Amino acid sequence: MSAEALPLARNLERFPELHPPLDAQAALVEANRCLYCYDAPCAAACPTHIDVPRFIKKIASGNLRGSALTILDANILGLSCSRVCPVDVLCEGSCVLHRYNQKPIEIGLLQRHAMDAFYAKSPFLAAGPRPEAPARVACIGGGPASLACAAELRRHGYAVTVFDDRPLPGGLNTYGVAEYKLRPSDSLREVELVRSLGVEFRQAEVGAAVSLDSLDQNFDFIFVGVGLGAMERLGIPGEDRPEVVDALRFIAHYKTSHETHVGRIVVVIGGGNTAIDAANAARRLGAEEVHVFYRRTEKEMPAFPFEYEHAKVEGVQFHWLAQPVEILDRAVKFSATRLAAPDASGRRKAEALPGSEFAFVCDMVIPAVGQGRLMKLLAKSRGIGLDNGLIAVDRPTGRTAHAKYYAGGDCVNGGREVVDAVADGKRAALAMVRRLEISRA
Repeated sequence: MSAEALPLARNLERFPELHPPLDAQAALVEANRCLYCYDAPCAAACPTHIDVPRFIKKIASGNLRGSALTILDANILGLSCSRVCPVDVLCEGSCVLHRYNQKPIEIGLLQRHAMDAFYAKSPFLAAGPRPEAPARVACIGGGPASLACAAELRRHGYAVTVFDDRPLPGGLNTYGVAEYKLRPSDSLREVELVRSLGVEFRQAEVGAAVSLDSLDQNFDFIFVGVGLGAMERLGIPGEDRPEVVDALRFIAHYKTSHETHVGRIVVVIGGGNTAIDAANAARRLGAEEVHVFYRRTEKEMPAFPFEYEHAKVEGVQFHWLAQPVEILDRAVKFSATRLAAPDASGRRKAEALPGSEFAFVCDMVIPAVGQGRLMKLLAKSRGIGLDNGLIAVDRPTGRTAHAKYYAGGDCVNGGREVVDAVADGKRAALAMVRRLEISRA
């Protein structure tokens, strides 16, 4: 699938946008509601610390490009974050208007308004001047963390090459976010903006087509932004059956392929945001029934509450305290569970109840139980430390136990938001720049 062919016409029809954009007049009215707080809690709540009052004030004055540049100065993926950020628990959740029982400023939609205007007019950003002591940096993985790292390094004039094993860059923004939240074409517009800074993109799998030794020899620093890899397996009999498709593969396929099969009765296993995205997509692609099974209760479900409520509106049905034990021909066998006492972290483990097994008839199964953490190659060959399967870093800098390697995004934080990955990538880039500046001082 080429970038020019996205989004698919079918998806534009079946996946209308969840939050339509503001028109010019509505954006102007909303921008003028802002109090332009001096010590704005909304900016503090943003992991990339966008100057929210400043970009909104520029919208109010009609300076949309200036507004977009304010956003991009803090967050190179301002377009996608305006669509996918959980603003109700970040910037909008911190709006001071809550104190006066007023509706918070629609920061996400205003950010989108500025970014849409920017991308509508031949977007381009200039790279920084070439430093006296040039350096080269490799970014492994083409997702949000690597894109943010690469863009920040280019703004300081350093050469960057991004290595990604998929045909299209952008990581989960391109392949893994539900279509009604973010179109793959919008993700690729941001990739092109990063490319316009002079970042080189190469489709190659590091560790196979490109060795770590060659990266060590040809680059001064290496940033690891590989995400979490493939979905974890259920570890039960029958999960290799053809009607079982993991959630990330299912989402990527319907976003980029003209032919997507969906069952009549679909079972989704898991309780996170990815499970919700897959369940909603199955409904919109024609499934008559979609059932989400989660081994804990509604209270413990990791998905955001607004995602859960939206899924119920879509017609998704939820079943609690049930975990799969086997996938059969046209059915899934479950065991009822009960919650144990909370452990030291406060999490309650689900325990299967003996003799409580039951079968649920379906013709498609979509597991969504978290992504695998595939960092063994780095740990073994480079001595990079792991913490519970994730890359261990110095949080203020993103530096790993190997002085040449930095890391950020899901492979470090375990799977958070796009904006967190952007913050990680930018933080690591600035740490590399400081080291380079100190070395030539």
